[in-house]
Amino acid sequence: MSLQVEKLEKNMAKLTIEVSAEDLDKAMQNVYQKMKGRITIPGFRKGKAPRMMIERMYGRGVFLEDAVNALIPEHYSKALEECDLEIVSQPEIGITQAEPGQPLIFTAEVAVKPEVVLGEYKGLEVPKTETEVTEEEVDAEIRREQEKNSRTVTIEDRPAQNGDIATIDYEGFADGEAFEGGKGTDYPLTLGSGSFIPGFEEQLIGAKTGDHVEVNVTFPENYQSEDLAGKAAVFQCDIKKLEAKELPELDDDFAQDVSEFDTLAEYRDSVKKELTEKKEKDARRAKENAAVDKAIENAQMEIPDAMVKTQARQMVDDFARRMQSQGISMEQYAQFTGMTVEKMQEDMKPRALKSIQTRLVLEKIVETENIQPDEEEVENEISRMATSYKMDVEKVKELLGDREMEQLKLDLAVQKAVSFIADAAVEA
Repeated sequence: MSLQVEKLEKNMAKLTIEVSAEDLDKAMQNVYQKMKGRITIPGFRKGKAPRMMIERMYGRGVFLEDAVNALIPEHYSKALEECDLEIVSQPEIGITQAEPGQPLIFTAEVAVKPEVVLGEYKGLEVPKTETEVTEEEVDAEIRREQEKNSRTVTIEDRPAQNGDIATIDYEGFADGEAFEGGKGTDYPLTLGSGSFIPGFEEQLIGAKTGDHVEVNVTFPENYQSEDLAGKAAVFQCDIKKLEAKELPELDDDFAQDVSEFDTLAEYRDSVKKELTEKKEKDARRAKENAAVDKAIENAQMEIPDAMVKTQARQMVDDFARRMQSQGISMEQYAQFTGMTVEKMQEDMKPRALKSIQTRLVLEKIVETENIQPDEEEVENEISRMATSYKMDVEKVKELLGDREMEQLKLDLAVQKAVSFIADAAVEA
C-alpha cells in the first residue's frame, strides 16, 4: 500500500491510497471463494465452477465490488496509522481506479483537528449570580411539600370555588353542531388551572354536584384547530363530583412526617440550607459556563464542516441509544414526532459546533497551563466508573488500555481547566 497526503483548505486533508493489483486480486479470490457456492454455471456442479469461467460469463468485475468494499476500510485504517494527522471526522470516500489487474486507488477526504489560538482566558469578567435564599423562597418550598402531602376530600356542603377539582361530563357545540374532540366523560378539571379554553373554568365556579351548566366561550384566534379558531361555542356540562385539596397544618407534626426533624423551625432551617447549597451549585455552574463561553469567544479557530457533521451524527447516535434503553426505536420516535434522522442531525449542528469549540479551547488551556489530574483524582474516577458499571475496581483497570487511560486523564484535565478559568474569573 502507498499513501499520499494533501493538505486542503479549512483544516481538511485528502488521503490518496493505492492498493496493489496483487492485493486486489487476492480480495477478489476471497470473494469468489465465498460466493461460488451460490453461482450456477452450465456444465459445472453448483459451487464447482472455476473463477475464470464465472468471470467469462458475468464479466471480470463480478467479484470486484465486494472486493473493493472489503479493501477500503482495511487500508483506510492502515493509512490512519501511517499518517501523522489527527483526524476528527468520518472520511468521504472516492474511488479513483478500480479495475481487475490494476491497483485499486481511492481517496479519503477528512477533517483535521484545528489549531486553536487562545485569547484571554484568565481574569475574565462574568455576571454575578445571587446565592442568598429569601424567606419567601423557603415558604414556597415548604408549601410545595405541603401540597405533596395534601389529601383530597369530597365537597358536599358548598358550591365550587377556585382550586377545587370538578369531575365533569361535557360536550361542545359550534354553530349548533357537535365538533370532533369536544366531548369528555369523567374529566377531572382543576378550576383556575387554565387548562381549558379561556372563560370555561370561571363559569363552573358556584355550581354544585349534580348541576347542569351551559358554558359559553369563544375559541382563541390562534387555536390549533383552524375550523374552530375564533368561533363561539357552547359546552353542555354536568357536574358529577366536587373535591378539594386539604392541606396539612404547618406544625411540628408536619415536620416530623416529612423530615427527620422534630420541630418546624428545625425543618425550616434544613430547607433553607438545602436551597442555599443548590443555589451555590447553580451559581458555580453558571460562572463556569460564562467563563468558558468568554474563553471561546476570545479564541480563534476554524472548524471544518465535516467535523461538525461527524459530531452531530454522534450526538444523534447517543440519543438513539438512550431511546433504545427506554424501549423506543428511532423509527418509532420518528413516527411520534415527525422528525427524521437527517433533520435531527441538521438541528444538532449548532450544539455540535459549541461542543467542539468548548473541547478544543479547554484542551488548549490544558496544554498551555500543563494541567494534569493527580493520582487520587484518577483513582476516584476509576472507582466512580466501577460503581457505575457494577464492576470491581481492579477489573476496570484491566479493561482500560493505555489509550483509554490517557483519554480518561485528558477528560479529567479538561474538567480541571473549567475550574481553573472559573476560579480566575471576576464576577461583576
